[in-house]
Amino acid sequence: MNDPTNNAHPLTPRGRRFLIGGAVLGLLLLVLLYTRGFGLFASRPPPAPPPAVERHGATLVVPEASPLRAWLVTAPAEAVAVSGKIVVPGVVESDPGRTAPVLTPLAGRILELRVRPGDRVAMGQVLAVIDSPDLAQAYDDNARAASVFALTQRNLTRQSAQAKIGAVAERDLEQARSDFAQARAEYERTRARLRAVGADANATHARRLEVRAPFAGSVTTLSVATGNMVNDVTQPLMTVVHLGTVWVTALAPEKDIPLLAPGAAAQVTLDADPEHPLHGTVLTVSDVVEADSRRTKVRIAFPNADYRLKPNMFATVILNGPSHDEVTVPTSALLMNNDRISVFVATAPWRFQRRTVELDLQEGERAAVRHGLEAGEQVVVRGGILLND
Repeated sequence: MNDPTNNAHPLTPRGRRFLIGGAVLGLLLLVLLYTRGFGLFASRPPPAPPPAVERHGATLVVPEASPLRAWLVTAPAEAVAVSGKIVVPGVVESDPGRTAPVLTPLAGRILELRVRPGDRVAMGQVLAVIDSPDLAQAYDDNARAASVFALTQRNLTRQSAQAKIGAVAERDLEQARSDFAQARAEYERTRARLRAVGADANATHARRLEVRAPFAGSVTTLSVATGNMVNDVTQPLMTVVHLGTVWVTALAPEKDIPLLAPGAAAQVTLDADPEHPLHGTVLTVSDVVEADSRRTKVRIAFPNADYRLKPNMFATVILNGPSHDEVTVPTSALLMNNDRISVFVATAPWRFQRRTVELDLQEGERAAVRHGLEAGEQVVVRGGILLND
């Protein structure tokens, strides 16, 4: 029997080469399709969307297709009339021109203190008595000067009488006149010295120096006690303050200085008595701004016969300045940028510029703008944070 496999024809060398070449070609085609061919069927990326905001120098432009147009809202800055009332803190102060440190004109020992802190004194009232060796020396100098003055006066009288009869030389008469003039000047000086220290120039001798009140007022401080030695005459023994008229000093902000003037009406409410406000007028507006608080002192004078107003009391002061207009914007328009406050102002439809502003006052939902914005300018009141970003 014959084997059926013997009927197959073996591949010729040419057939094998053709078969191998086809396999290699197919493999290359698969590699090509895998690396590059499938990209032909992939979807192309979508085009980039248009920018939401375009910057043209300092101006931000919102294109027509920008989604920001649906979020941005503008409104005009408004001018609002305000009354000009300025509410500031204040404090009661004594009049510096009627506040006196009481000094002793001469050194010595305190014999008596006739007042205590808080006492009210009259003008010329004795406040203290000092045993002063310097006063005794002043009286001795005055007595010596008085004696010399009397002697030279008698000598001049005698020389003048002798000169009339020709019994004395002209030179001796001139010397007598010179001695008398010098003695008189010294005598006047010693008497003036006694009057300056508050002593009786007509007395002959004393050691008790009386220190008197320079004006009516209250003793607010006392720095010595009975028995103390007083060697430094520049150190006050006590302080006397006249409180018949006092000042209420208001501390007004620097920005309100143009609204203040002497003669303006003022209302003062004491923290100690809020039910009874005081009404007065501005006495002075200081020409100096305090360096630490950036405020200026506004003083209102009040009579104080009943001593109701006491120095260092706190008060609230309402100063009535002239009415004026303030530019206001909603607080939603304000943006913080590098520690500065700014708004976006519409310079044309959908064109905006950042504007730095300085606020005057912020109450509720609106803020008053002192500088940087004019009434009627359109500002972004909603969505400004999107432009800020």
